[in-house]
Amino acid sequence: MTETSNGPIVSFHLTRYPDLGAMRHMAFDRPVLGRTPGLVFWRLLGSGRGASTSAGADLRRWALLAVWREEHALDGFLSDSPVAARWRREARESWQVRLAPLTSRGRWNGVDPFGPLLRNTRERDPCGPVAVLTRASIRPRRLVAFYRSVPGVDRLLAEQDGCLASVGVGEWPLARQGTFSLWRDAAAVRDFAHRGRAHRQVIGRTRAQGWYSEELFARFSPYASEGTWDGADPLA
Repeated sequence: MTETSNGPIVSFHLTRYPDLGAMRHMAFDRPVLGRTPGLVFWRLLGSGRGASTSAGADLRRWALLAVWREEHALDGFLSDSPVAARWRREARESWQVRLAPLTSRGRWNGVDPFGPLLRNTRERDPCGPVAVLTRASIRPRRLVAFYRSVPGVDRLLAEQDGCLASVGVGEWPLARQGTFSLWRDAAAVRDFAHRGRAHRQVIGRTRAQGWYSEELFARFSPYASEGTWDGADPLA
């Protein structure tokens, strides 16, 4: 999928390395990203195994979520940054996508990273695929309840016809978790959110029992994907 966009954009990068030595990049990449021109918000993220949001981690696969002042800044990062050069040199597999925000609610460590990008746009349903990002800080006393709910939601997600790909992501082990998923269209997202019994029950419990101290939900229109994710480009 290729296209272009004007103004600020978001990108998501998923990289699989050949060995566990990739863990060091979570520390060493931070100062490099902090000095990257045009990068206004970013998070380095670990990933779960396969499509699961369970507590198990895939220590060879890591993600970067980034907000760019303009698309030209992302192009410069991909062509000139030592981080992107290492992806090309060392990764066993890599996939990336550019994202135009559609809706966003909530905060990430007290920041609204996508809201400024939406000030001049109307909430709307896109005509094609949709990317969904969820992120939450789980209260310590609710960790057990949260992870007990994961298998039912994972099963529903695996059975969902409209889900093209999904990965669990996180900043901290166990307590700061999220998902990044791709869907055939907005209708498929709504179908998963409201018709699946397991997912509806979890949503109800999170609100009634206050599982999260902070949460964020955002939808995007994906474009210009490159590379492979588990052997294929899910947007191709």
